[in-house]
Amino acid sequence: MSGQVPTVAERLVERALRPVAAEARERARLHLLDWLACVAGARCSDVAAMARLAEPDTLTRAALLGNLLEMDDVDRQARLHPGPVIWPAALAAAREAEAPMAALLDGFVAGVEAMVGLGRTLDDHHYRFWHPTATAGQAGAAVAAARVLGLEAGATADAMGHAVSLAGGLWQLRHEPGVHTKAIHAAQAGLAGLWHARLARAGLRGPRAILEGPQGLWAATTRAPRALAPTEGWRLFELSLKPWPACRHAHPSIDAALALPREALAEGPILVETYGDALAFCDRAEPRTEGEAKFSLQHCVAVVAVRGRPGMADFLPEAIADPALAAARARVTCSVAEPFASAYPAHYGARVVAGGAAAEVADAWGDPENPLSAADVEAKLRALVAWGGLEAEEADAALRCCAAGDAEPVAPLLDLVGRWVA
Repeated sequence: MSGQVPTVAERLVERALRPVAAEARERARLHLLDWLACVAGARCSDVAAMARLAEPDTLTRAALLGNLLEMDDVDRQARLHPGPVIWPAALAAAREAEAPMAALLDGFVAGVEAMVGLGRTLDDHHYRFWHPTATAGQAGAAVAAARVLGLEAGATADAMGHAVSLAGGLWQLRHEPGVHTKAIHAAQAGLAGLWHARLARAGLRGPRAILEGPQGLWAATTRAPRALAPTEGWRLFELSLKPWPACRHAHPSIDAALALPREALAEGPILVETYGDALAFCDRAEPRTEGEAKFSLQHCVAVVAVRGRPGMADFLPEAIADPALAAARARVTCSVAEPFASAYPAHYGARVVAGGAAAEVADAWGDPENPLSAADVEAKLRALVAWGGLEAEEADAALRCCAAGDAEPVAPLLDLVGRWVA
């Protein structure tokens, strides 16, 4: 590409443009189904209503919904969510190019490779202030769109350079209840990818050392960036899928609480022991909104104690106001403990102690060590299609779209998404 020692961005692009085997395409189909489930479940939200007013383009509307339910896929080490960023980018490029299903799936695999690979170089200082789904996401989206459009390696690296130069996404949104900026982070990062790829295709050059350069992303937003880690396979297989409608940092505590006998949680103190970022993001004893409840270890564990397996309704305002849940939240105390603190972020674990019993998990349900099955993802799809007010047949239609042959057009998939967000 540059003719010299490859830059970090060029190395990421080289990995992202490898041939994609059938196994990786099949895994991408599962993630496509998961993203569609998240979009379906969020279609009756206030953000969906506002998106219909603000955006005539149905794909842009869908891009605002992918991470709204806090059920989107996640990479633990990079601490970011690829699906709600990469799928809109790949779909936007496929729509423009009238590309077949194979190109869409390959674009997703490539975008995840770039987004996660970059995201894993970002340190704790970056994560303290910056939302990696947005900062690394824009680069992943550009690579995804470039791959769908068939750009060669140099142009793809240019697109990535444009994207990282414009990357952003500050965590201040976490401190102001009721704001919708987190959804905009993912949508903007994803949809900008097509623009960066178009510009690069036309010949507009981008900085290749945009990560490690003296005024690049690492210098600007990190204190101790990590080296680009080698990997034999695709990072797509290292992603996690989420079964519960809450921040991923709360999932280990939910799983540990579910492993306890219900009677152990019925009364008395409940101790949650986990890693530091789980408390930094989710130590919220008195949530006031649906969003805050999904980022509350206390509320998530209280739901398990009072109601069992968490569902969408357990985070609505009426659930937050439920006296039984409020009383249970008051019994929950959270702390940082080993071995979870040292194992993080490679592993998300927690221990819950209550009623003379204890249960712990080293990896949350949905992580590669404890994966959701294809049947689990289909069940998630059907539950969220129903939550979004759609008929059961729409889940069947989504399954058909995701199973389309490699040479088949993506038009039916785009029609499905358009119908859901119209």
